[in-house]
Amino acid sequence: MQEYNAIQLFEDRQIRVIWDDEQEKYFFSVVDVVQVLTDTPNARKYWSVLKTRLKKEGSELATNCSQLKMPAADGKKYLTDVADTEQILRLIQSIPSKKAEPFKLWLAEIGRQRIDQLQDPELSIHQAIADYRRLGYSDNWINQRVKSIETRKELTDEWKRGGIQEGKEFAMLTDIITKAWSGKTTREYKRFKGLRKENLRDNMTNLELALNTLAEAATAEFSKQYNPKGMAANQRVAKQGGNAARVARENIEQGLGHSIISPDKASDYIHPIEDTKAKELK
Repeated sequence: MQEYNAIQLFEDRQIRVIWDDEQEKYFFSVVDVVQVLTDTPNARKYWSVLKTRLKKEGSELATNCSQLKMPAADGKKYLTDVADTEQILRLIQSIPSKKAEPFKLWLAEIGRQRIDQLQDPELSIHQAIADYRRLGYSDNWINQRVKSIETRKELTDEWKRGGIQEGKEFAMLTDIITKAWSGKTTREYKRFKGLRKENLRDNMTNLELALNTLAEAATAEFSKQYNPKGMAANQRVAKQGGNAARVARENIEQGLGHSIISPDKASDYIHPIEDTKAKELK
């Protein structure tokens, strides 16, 4: 399941949202929605009591509610109850709130924006920039990250053209590229940074991200040049692209006198823009 985390605003209040590519729908943090609708000082407790009541009533909302990892105020991700748009509309019916109708309109607008983004990818980029800024990333890092997203898309398009399947085969080639330039597989790199489910690229320093982007850009260009077909040929090209970035890395490290592969992760050096209600998020 490919997911995209974001923060959407309803009347300047943060609501954590995940877009699921496979199911093609949004999932919203239930606690955040409860907070917005009720203004309660303890949204988690309110939802816990309401969920218990709904279960006793046999409500599908309570029994079918799933959990996904979402970012909290401390920058880490925790499992939290989520609901899709249809389930959120049922939730609204269970909570007396003057904000019910405005919130329904907001849900419809979020859905419209997603359709617009699918038709115009540039809108998705603008949304990503806004999300990263809210999370506290620097403009220089954001520029690098946006470029890395564009480069990754170009590379995966090349892989598809060469007969590579999304999922396991994409992951295998990514590992080859990452190992070639950094000396670590993706899993080893994440373990080195103390990451679990978090996105590795979102936790790279500017220099790490630049080298990773160089490795993937080089791989894409080699792919266009050699037109590899099948897994074996693409593996050779992936290693070649990663090695190009490795040479750049080694030259930089020779000048600096130390490794640029850093154990630092995003939560070590960025500070999310806090909302007065952000401490409720978890």
